[in-house]
Amino acid sequence: QVQLQESGPGLVKPSQTLSLTCTVSGGSITTKSSYWTWIRQPPGKGLEWIGAIAYSGSTAVSPSLKSRTSISRDTSKNQITLQLSSVTPEDTAVYYCVRSASGAREYDYWGQGTQVTVSS
Repeated sequence: QVQLQESGPGLVKPSQTLSLTCTVSGGSITTKSSYWTWIRQPPGKGLEWIGAIAYSGSTAVSPSLKSRTSISRDTSKNQITLQLSSVTPEDTAVYYCVRSASGAREYDYWGQGTQVTVSS
């Protein structure tokens, strides 16, 4: 079974860059038709799609976050990395690494989520 594990700081200060890593086991991030996706859920709000990196290495990012979001991968470590720069308290959320098997916004595997708080 595919397992995803998010890791990174739980607290970051405004203006800093948030870096989160998703370590994938039980499957390769280069498996055909797999899309490795970051979503988040601010407190009291719904899920927000951040962006994804495909099995091919192609990336897509939400237009609202594109200017300060970078998604990359390390195939040797089977890891996906999210970098979100210039964070503000509005970026406080639970961040999830999830997999789509099709590229659609439906996810068959989820990480447990990691709480990120942006505060000074």
